[in-house]
Amino acid sequence: MGLQQSIGNLTDVSLILTKHMLQNNEGNGSNVVFSPLSIQLILSLIAAGSKGETLDELLTFLKAKSIEELNSVSSYLINVVLAAGLSSGGPHLSLANGVWIDKSLSFKSSFKNVMDHVYMAASEVVDFQNKPIESTYLLNSWVEKETNGLIKDICPLGSVDVLTRLVYANAIYFKGAWCRRYQFYPPHTKHYDFYLLDGSSVQVPFMTLSDVHFIRAFDDFKVVGLCYKKDYGKEHQFSMYFLLPNAKDGLPTLVEKLGSESGFLNRHLTRASEKVKKFLITKFKISFGFEASEALKGLGLASPFLPGQFTEMVKGSLDSKIMYATNIFHKSFIEVNEEGTKASAAFGIAVGGGCTPIKDIDFVADHPFMFFVREDTTGVVLFSGHVLNPLSA
Repeated sequence: MGLQQSIGNLTDVSLILTKHMLQNNEGNGSNVVFSPLSIQLILSLIAAGSKGETLDELLTFLKAKSIEELNSVSSYLINVVLAAGLSSGGPHLSLANGVWIDKSLSFKSSFKNVMDHVYMAASEVVDFQNKPIESTYLLNSWVEKETNGLIKDICPLGSVDVLTRLVYANAIYFKGAWCRRYQFYPPHTKHYDFYLLDGSSVQVPFMTLSDVHFIRAFDDFKVVGLCYKKDYGKEHQFSMYFLLPNAKDGLPTLVEKLGSESGFLNRHLTRASEKVKKFLITKFKISFGFEASEALKGLGLASPFLPGQFTEMVKGSLDSKIMYATNIFHKSFIEVNEEGTKASAAFGIAVGGGCTPIKDIDFVADHPFMFFVREDTTGVVLFSGHVLNPLSA
């Protein structure tokens, strides 16, 4: 299987995760943002230390044929795609992986080699058995530092205890300024009604542009993409996409379609050159966190949460066959305003159809919509979510 096909499979996994997350939080009215990529990279690293049923489930969930395929894709994403954001002219983009191991154990050399050279993961020996609280503070401080202070306390006190032996975490930070064509001007930002799913409305600030050229219209929704600045001559381009249902209450139907059709994003985010007559998008800021183990179990990933087969990770006084994942914590933050987008996410595991373009159309996002931040040349999704009420954080 080629690299591009493998990345395409991961993108499909991103949409399955997005569908599950958005549907589970639609009823409580929560705005949502999370990083599918963050979750996928940590699960890929764990797969490298697994075998048997656990490995089979992880490979199936991540739509991969082998550990080698996962390692190859992960290495490319970390060292090539995500590294494209390190340049001075493009978005500020950074990813960090970390693993904390109890002092009673040590990593197997083969797994340590994968951590060091594929996932570029920092590792640290701690004393979970005697100093669980101090270890929790250490982990939380690392995540806060790697996300420039946007993600705090990813692991609640008590989530790491005397039975914890391994903790995996990763953090993604993204800050991008809109490219010159899509620069908003604060004096043009005005308040309008935003209609909620229950039929009520709130007054929120909307940004506007008069020169949006990437828009596609389908039978029941529209798509607009806004690109971020990048260094001249660089291959990789990061963009944000807004998917707006035509019906004010049409988001649930769109979410269902999103996660049920393979290759949905690639088919619907193809570049187009249609002129927008009226463009309005609300400003928003979202901070969202959740414990992800139940969501992953609901998607068929069950055996990592049972005493099982993380036998390729560690050696030491504890029989590795009784080790299993206990809690999975994920937190994300995103802010979209006139200047651009600031976003971050952290993820931690404790182990014990076609379209017909329409010219001169409106794109007025005055009701619930979805969004994605992705790298366009590969299609990798960094962040996804929905806005149900811009006034809710």
